Amino acid sequence: MFCFIPRNCGISRTVFPTTTTRVGIIGAGNVAARHADVLSGFSDVTIAGIADTDPRRSGALGARHGCPAYGSHTDLLDAGGLDAVYICVPPFAHGNPEEDVLECNLPIFVEKPLSLDLSTAEKIATEIDRRGLPSAVGHHWRYLDIVDQARELLADRPVRLALGHWLDKVPPVGWWLKPEMSGGQLVEQAVHVLDLARVLVGEVTMVHAVPAENATDGEVDRATAAVLRFAGGAAGMLAATSLLARKHRAGLEVHAEGVSLDLSEDRLLVDGETTVQDGGAAKVRVDRTFIDAVQGKEADVRVPYREALKTHRLALALARSAAEGRPVTTADV
Repeated sequence: MFCFIPRNCGISRTVFPTTTTRVGIIGAGNVAARHADVLSGFSDVTIAGIADTDPRRSGALGARHGCPAYGSHTDLLDAGGLDAVYICVPPFAHGNPEEDVLECNLPIFVEKPLSLDLSTAEKIATEIDRRGLPSAVGHHWRYLDIVDQARELLADRPVRLALGHWLDKVPPVGWWLKPEMSGGQLVEQAVHVLDLARVLVGEVTMVHAVPAENATDGEVDRATAAVLRFAGGAAGMLAATSLLARKHRAGLEVHAEGVSLDLSEDRLLVDGETTVQDGGAAKVRVDRTFIDAVQGKEADVRVPYREALKTHRLALALARSAAEGRPVTTADV
């Protein structure tokens, strides 16, 4: 790959606030389209190009946003003129895109999950750190207003019980049911709940996941129950299934002395009585803060890549426990 990006490669990243940030997007699926829609609404951002291995998808999304479309991420990078790159690819496709973007010394936004394994993600995190580049991962739940309110309500009361759920259908993509492509539901979907648990409860030291017997050999586990032990002493449980006809529930309950909180992506239920709706701006904030960081502004990036790696390690520990049929300590993953 020839990385001809004279504004970035090997050059100090001093960016003035009035600069229009030129963003490239790798991947043209639903999540990439969502980011493109948000980014196109920022007056200081231009979508400079979209790449996907399916030229029809990149062409359609590129036409929607008036930018060039490319059949590979290397073509996008070789075209040059980028200030940052979003990587919105399936789990099995992570690795090479991140490495090539970082070789061009470009800030990077990565959609979860980070990869199928730990070593790929660790290598990427090390390279981001070495280059000192801004980074972010799409754990947008951390930007929910109700998460901030939950933390205030918990105050100095440590959580003692956490109950996570991701009860849903199979997503409409051909690779999702293949474990070697998606990593399974715990890694691909429930990772949002695991990340929220780390925010409200703390780090997890041990997990024990038990999958239901699969009706079809070679598919991901369609139902899993797990026990989690938190470093602070809390006990936790996680239930996940993709057997349903629609999404039934996705969220986290936390219980502390004198207070019970139940969070989903759009509302907080306090003590089973008071409902607080989220303001709905989290998916905009996660992009805005990253762009601010790229522009050199003070930015509240809540999940840089290194932080997301901790959640990824937890998800992989659960996946390993389910596969091996034994408890797994997260330090051993």
